[in-house]
Amino acid sequence: MDKKKLTERDICTKYINPALQNAGWDMHSQVREEVSFTAGRIIVRGRLHTRGKRRRADYVLSYKKNMPIAIIEAKGNNHSLGDGMQQALAYSDALDAPFVFSSNGDGFLFHDRTGLFGQTETTLSLDEFPSPEILWELYCQHKGLTNPEAKNLVEQPYYDSGNDYPPRYYQTVAINRTIEAVARGQNRILLVMATGTGKTRTAFQIIWRLWKAKQKKRVLFLADRNILVNQTKNKDFKPFGQAMTKVTNRTADPSYEIYLSLYQAVTGSEEEQNIYKQFSRDFFDLIVIDECHRGSASADSAWRQILDYFSAATHIGMTATPKETKEVSNIDYFGEPVYTYSLKQGIEDGFLAPYKVVRIDLDRDLQGWRPSKGQTDKHGELIEDRIYNQKDFDRQLVLEKRTEVVARTVTEFLEQTDPYQKTIVFCEDIDHAERMRQALVNLNPERVKENRKYVMRITGDEQEGKAELDNFINPEERYPVIATTSKLMTTGVDAQTCKLIVLDQRIQSMTEFKQIIGRGTRINDDYNKHWFTILDFKKATELFADPAFDGDPVKVYEPKGGDSIVPDDEHETLDPDTTELPLSEEAEGYEVEPGETWHSDDGTPAWPTGGEEKTKRVKYVVGDVEVNVIAERVQYLGPDGKLITESLKDFTRKKVKEQYATLTDFLKGWNQAERKQAIIEELAEQGVMWDDLIKDVSKKLGAEPDPFDVICHIVYDQPPLSRKERAEQVRKQDYFSKFEGASKQVLDALLDKYTDDGIEPIEDVKVLTIAPFSQLGAPMELLQAFGGKSGYMTALQDLEAELYQTAEG
Repeated sequence: MDKKKLTERDICTKYINPALQNAGWDMHSQVREEVSFTAGRIIVRGRLHTRGKRRRADYVLSYKKNMPIAIIEAKGNNHSLGDGMQQALAYSDALDAPFVFSSNGDGFLFHDRTGLFGQTETTLSLDEFPSPEILWELYCQHKGLTNPEAKNLVEQPYYDSGNDYPPRYYQTVAINRTIEAVARGQNRILLVMATGTGKTRTAFQIIWRLWKAKQKKRVLFLADRNILVNQTKNKDFKPFGQAMTKVTNRTADPSYEIYLSLYQAVTGSEEEQNIYKQFSRDFFDLIVIDECHRGSASADSAWRQILDYFSAATHIGMTATPKETKEVSNIDYFGEPVYTYSLKQGIEDGFLAPYKVVRIDLDRDLQGWRPSKGQTDKHGELIEDRIYNQKDFDRQLVLEKRTEVVARTVTEFLEQTDPYQKTIVFCEDIDHAERMRQALVNLNPERVKENRKYVMRITGDEQEGKAELDNFINPEERYPVIATTSKLMTTGVDAQTCKLIVLDQRIQSMTEFKQIIGRGTRINDDYNKHWFTILDFKKATELFADPAFDGDPVKVYEPKGGDSIVPDDEHETLDPDTTELPLSEEAEGYEVEPGETWHSDDGTPAWPTGGEEKTKRVKYVVGDVEVNVIAERVQYLGPDGKLITESLKDFTRKKVKEQYATLTDFLKGWNQAERKQAIIEELAEQGVMWDDLIKDVSKKLGAEPDPFDVICHIVYDQPPLSRKERAEQVRKQDYFSKFEGASKQVLDALLDKYTDDGIEPIEDVKVLTIAPFSQLGAPMELLQAFGGKSGYMTALQDLEAELYQTAEG
């Protein structure tokens, strides 16, 4: 047997697997092969999307399920022993596995990231692969888990119902690092995970393992929204069953083990309302604080009072946006995060939806407006004489026609895309949200007539709207479609199918901005939710340029006057300004005027009044000032994170020419490929949108072209042929004369199949099992007509050469 001719899979089967078994690894419970651990970045072009390539490790070795400790990358024997090492090291970074191996079947190159095995890289023979016990012992030493109690804790199994999806790779890293930190005695722990990445599922597994190991017997889970507590109790935490309770009616029942609470339910201004003090200070062993950026970051907050009271417990803070200012800090309290999974990484891995940005400039926002001397508003109030601009609108001055322009722009966008896509409009305050609701209702009379809940204001002060929040976030409920809001939906609302986020709110807080963007980042394949659009009227998306923001938009769009509000891939676009919005370290985006009180979602005062004045500030309302859209702008961000301003065709030319600089290079690569479909799939992974390009060329031909002709035409300016024309040219040649009987019939049928369905199906030998081939004979009989499978594959390659030879000229 010539080892050099073996495939990579043969090397795994014949050499690597036996080496693992001989070392004592259980091939069923400890060894996973060909592990795809990302979903593949979603690449958006126009209204189409595709997925990039998944990251896949050849082997992931785990001491216990969901506890990876080693990576093996396999290569064919014509590679050197260490050829897969750099790839394997990249996978070990992601999977947090410190032991890394590369193999070509001759042995292993071992890279030890713990520094405990000896030198960093060591060559091992096939029979020297280390056992699970050896690597686990080194792993525990590396992690500082030296006593039996610590080892027992980290070996505690995950909850596994057998029906649930397994945790994603980053969730296992977050869970394992947290359990290991607790095992080492760390009592203040911070996890940073982007919105939509499953913080609650992660929290459940952490609590489950600590609880089952009897390390933490009584647990308090704190959240800041009632809907979050209910979702958690009824979904992710359901396996706790009768051991779990939700704190209600301001009473404390000490007979449970897992407590879920809205933090407002255990605090109050009066001493007797602070029901957490009905528990002894050492009652809870563990407190998990969801969205910890909101309350516990501040030393004088109600949350901090609870944490201080139960200071002996282990405290785990979870947030997508840790708050770090001069006055407020999560890190000061919890310490540096034990793990961070960012929005940018979530988008790169394909677990979070990318987004397009449409920026819209209104003339009054840019130019400002000044009242005439002595001018009064609609209510007879004398308007203070000064220039009002974007930061004033809908806070201190209402231009009614501005609200109408924003509502009309949103309506036009929905009409040109999908009028029933879930949409959240973020407004300056409750009054603004109500006026926006009215404007949208008046612009959508037929849809409102169809269902009055087409547009709803969902704010904390109004029960009818709040009651519709569950319906808005439920993918199976069509209504409400559009929700106007202020603060209620900025955080913790799992709007899986939200496809449009409208920003008509001036946002200067990076924390709040990230939370708002997080409303759209969830992916839902069942409802075709793969990306979302941000419609920005207040320059809020300039925060994307801030170094503190870690997610890149796939598109930023600012159409010129008269352009469609919907991004068109064929339009020329302008580079976006990268002006950073000045952010004070103290500001959290709430410019509270003297005498103004801001309200939390349950309607209670939640923000400082800004002074001792008792009089509410005046908000002027002006109805006769014209407002117009003067500029809009769009840009793409490609798979490499760089801005793309060209059309889909230009993008395709660039991507193909990166690989095939000339037509000759492309023809050579195409003709030498064993499977043409492999080239098609590779270009798709790089963002080439075949469906859209094929439709475009089909319009010119009046028939569907081969992807080969699409590339030749769009990239190299060659006249395209349809698949039917290519097949007819083959039939005109003398190609079939060298075949007879069944072989000739098979090739003729393959040519028909190509004409109807393209190159992909004829490259799969399984095509012989379906009609019309099955009517010609059994698959083995048909292969024998060519002298066997190798003869059949040779004849197929000759047929493909005939199909594409006309391009040589």
